Amino acid sequence: MRVLLIGGGGREHAIGWKLTQSSLLDGLISLPGNPGLASLGAVVPADPTDPDEVLSVALANAVDLVVVGPEAPLAAGVVDVLADVGVPAFGPTSAGARLESSKAYAKDVMRRAGVPTAASRSFTDIAAAETHIDTHAAPYVVKADGLAAGKGVLVTPDADAAKAWARLCLAGGFGPAGETVVIEEHLDGREVSVFAICDGTTAVPLAPARDYKRLRDGDIGPNTGGMGSFSPVADLPADLVADTMKRVIAPVLATLHEEGVAYRGFLYVGLMLTEEGPQVLEFNCRLGDPETQVVLPRLEGDLVAILADAAGGTLADEPLRWRETAAVDVVLAAPGYPEAPETGAPIDGLDIIADRSDVLVFHAGTRLTHNGLVTAGGRVLNVVGVGPDVASARQTAYTAAEQIHFEGKHVRKDIGE
Repeated sequence: MRVLLIGGGGREHAIGWKLTQSSLLDGLISLPGNPGLASLGAVVPADPTDPDEVLSVALANAVDLVVVGPEAPLAAGVVDVLADVGVPAFGPTSAGARLESSKAYAKDVMRRAGVPTAASRSFTDIAAAETHIDTHAAPYVVKADGLAAGKGVLVTPDADAAKAWARLCLAGGFGPAGETVVIEEHLDGREVSVFAICDGTTAVPLAPARDYKRLRDGDIGPNTGGMGSFSPVADLPADLVADTMKRVIAPVLATLHEEGVAYRGFLYVGLMLTEEGPQVLEFNCRLGDPETQVVLPRLEGDLVAILADAAGGTLADEPLRWRETAAVDVVLAAPGYPEAPETGAPIDGLDIIADRSDVLVFHAGTRLTHNGLVTAGGRVLNVVGVGPDVASARQTAYTAAEQIHFEGKHVRKDIGE
């Protein structure tokens, strides 16, 4: 099978790496790709959010399957256009992607499906939002409704800061994503990410992972797209995955089906483990980043076959197999991330760890120039250590991360502690 992979971040590099291990693969094309994906197959520098461009590339290369990695192309309707002409694609249509592209819509689906989640209200008027904040106790959770690359959320004990964030959203600070603002009840507990592969009716779970959203050690600083992750997660209830499939994923798929939406793709459930039980924080219509980078190295089996079956609505209702290993991902970020990352710095040291079987490096924000590899985004590289347990994988990841250099490199030191 010829596969077209949409996206160019660390998540997509990890997906591409796993796809190339398939005996069914007869070529991988990435759009727009990155230097890491370029080592796995051809890359096409097209716009992944332009459905017509994606369709043109798919048809020109006679691909058998399109796999969409990031949320923006899904929200833009790439899968809709492919489906109209019969090109198999793994990823939800734009209607299904609303679970991520509109937090207000996701809350509505959860309420109708009976999914446990925090109480919330949506606002388009700043005065009403400020009144709501004034009449509720801290801490406050204020979110831009739409896609904001993981940066549209503020959790704060300060009412003035919460109001300022709501004003920022509604004043266009996140573009169309902030035209509606969602204010939620704050939940206390431990976070974990649970994922499933869905074919519209059937869903099978992936291994859970835990990621770190805050910029600095100790979970302080601004929210980011993710500074690291690890899998497996030891401090989970024994039945958490099965319970999430039964109480969250199955009823959500059924609710979408009632709306005429056959959800085929990855479904990410962000959970908070509270004293009252697991509560859903958010849905994503794709795999998490950087969780993908620690989940896929542990997956046994043929990812091409699994995703092709899901895209065709024929996913087997059988558990996936997992290696008895652990993986820890340490993100190397550019200075100024997430607000204003500095780019263009030379990257050195990758050759030192290139031959290590216990280290994987996934490109997230890099660019190849005539002078070599340079930084080209906020999250630059994902350095993944693999070992028999989280402690050993963590040591491997940090040792390897220390051998990679670029000016101003920022790394959290407490991933997987």
